[in-house]
Amino acid sequence: MTLIQSAEGYVQSRIAPEFHDKRLAKLRELKLAQVLKRKNPYLFRAKAIVSAPDLVKHLLLAYLSSQEETIFGDFLEGLAIHICHQAFGGQKSTAEGIDLEFAREGVRYIVSVKSGPNWGNSSQINKMVQNFDKARRIAGRHTQLVAVNGCCYGRDAKPDKTKGNYVKLCGQDFWNLISGEPLLYQKIIEPLGYQARLRNDEFEQAFARLQTVFTAEFTKDFCLSDGSMDWDKLVALNSSAKELWIS
Repeated sequence: MTLIQSAEGYVQSRIAPEFHDKRLAKLRELKLAQVLKRKNPYLFRAKAIVSAPDLVKHLLLAYLSSQEETIFGDFLEGLAIHICHQAFGGQKSTAEGIDLEFAREGVRYIVSVKSGPNWGNSSQINKMVQNFDKARRIAGRHTQLVAVNGCCYGRDAKPDKTKGNYVKLCGQDFWNLISGEPLLYQKIIEPLGYQARLRNDEFEQAFARLQTVFTAEFTKDFCLSDGSMDWDKLVALNSSAKELWIS
């Protein structure tokens, strides 16, 4: 079996349980109060959203989008480790903040895997650099490590981050580094679509049912007798100094 076939097989066997099933489970366990407390009510008011169905839909889409990014990011990290293991014996790292360790052509790499290039603020980037430095200290001064911020998609015009003493490799460059296959970044896109339509139909049906349930709950708890939204009560649930509860 070639490396590309192994990668395709991993995607086909893991995409359902590690992405589709998990995002459906997140949807089914969701509670209205959980979403309302985590999203910015001022933003929705500023966008002139005036009906309960519209607000509930916006809330659900915003919440689930962030959940999907996290779930799919975990899947891509697992895929990267699998591919690197097949290509160069790479392993999941036990070091803090390091996802992958491997050696290639006499060079030892430590990798922090992220979904895309715009993944964090300055504090988060500084934390990653600190984790790289800690891994170097543990390895010892006689061990030369190349630290890599590997991003599964995108580009970076200046990959050599001299200030942080690491390299940022995105998209094709990242997948090529961990696999030795320049076109792997294209080969893994096709199997991601297997059964996607079927699973998305299932997800959309569950989403529609939840939207209906949440709209009824929201109307009961956060709408006035004339059907308009009670913004004061909504903001109080989200931001009051005293914890409030809804049924």
